[in-house]
Amino acid sequence: MYDKSIRTFEIPPTLKNSEGNTRCVGFEVEFSGTNLTQTVEALRSVFSAEIVSQSEAEVLLNVSDLGKFNVEIDWSYLKNKASDTDANQNASDWMSLLSQAAAVLVPMEVVCPPIALDRLGELTEMMSALKRAGAVGTDESIIAAYGVHINTEIPALDAKTLRAYVQAFCLLQWWLVDKHGVDIARRISPYIDLYPEAYLRQVFAHPDASLDQIFDDYLEHNPTRNRALDLLPLLAHIDEARVRKVVDDPRIKSRPAFHYRLPDCRIEQNGWSLETPWQTWLVVEKLAVRPDDLKTLGDDFLRADRPLLAVSRSQWVEYMDQWLIDQQLV
Repeated sequence: MYDKSIRTFEIPPTLKNSEGNTRCVGFEVEFSGTNLTQTVEALRSVFSAEIVSQSEAEVLLNVSDLGKFNVEIDWSYLKNKASDTDANQNASDWMSLLSQAAAVLVPMEVVCPPIALDRLGELTEMMSALKRAGAVGTDESIIAAYGVHINTEIPALDAKTLRAYVQAFCLLQWWLVDKHGVDIARRISPYIDLYPEAYLRQVFAHPDASLDQIFDDYLEHNPTRNRALDLLPLLAHIDEARVRKVVDDPRIKSRPAFHYRLPDCRIEQNGWSLETPWQTWLVVEKLAVRPDDLKTLGDDFLRADRPLLAVSRSQWVEYMDQWLIDQQLV
């Protein structure tokens, strides 16, 4: 069973939300090497978990004190067929075989509930249990771009807070790719595209953008879920109708959180844990609370723009890397 005294995750500068409650973070972890049963048993070896519902493709577990964990084979077709399957033995056998075959080609996924920042350490033993069960990550597949998604609650739903995080990420997005060491299979996939440079220029040209301006700029340049930092769930939480008018995708789940999709899953590597990608995301958190630096760095980015050639990515990464070192943010 997990040890509630474990506290391995660094706390960001902003611990509380606008209502005075501890902010929450949800992780989504993709991997292969285990089937659905093995994955569920790994979680149950760590947590006091009750199975709420299950099919051949998906199991919902209720973990006391933490919430509901969803364990699934990440293949929409298989999940839909599993939920539609009759109870007869032939159908069940067919679904079981399909489930086993899918495990070779598509990832398992554990979707954690939102967990308070000061309790994230309780996920460490879960990851260790999955590794012992045989889970392997990004490096083990040339066809499946396994990743870790971090859904961090925004401290407040106002323009000042949102634009600070957007500016921080825009300044750091190229640096973050290098810092995470994102696998080439994931870099060339369409799922974690970075913001286009035209959007970055728009963000820094409007350093005091209103909420309306933030919506307009984002939806103009990023009308897709396939972004390293997907803001559509967060924007939909603020104004769902406005988002769905531009991107009517049923997969968008509104929530007051950033959907950060950039990190690889390296669960099989010694010394790797969810704290590893979290530590890199923290740089965004730390920069977002420095408004003067955001303004200065944004102006620097605009000045670095070259006619016809745009901003040199390598030079900007080098510049940001040295700046972060000088400011002791890394």
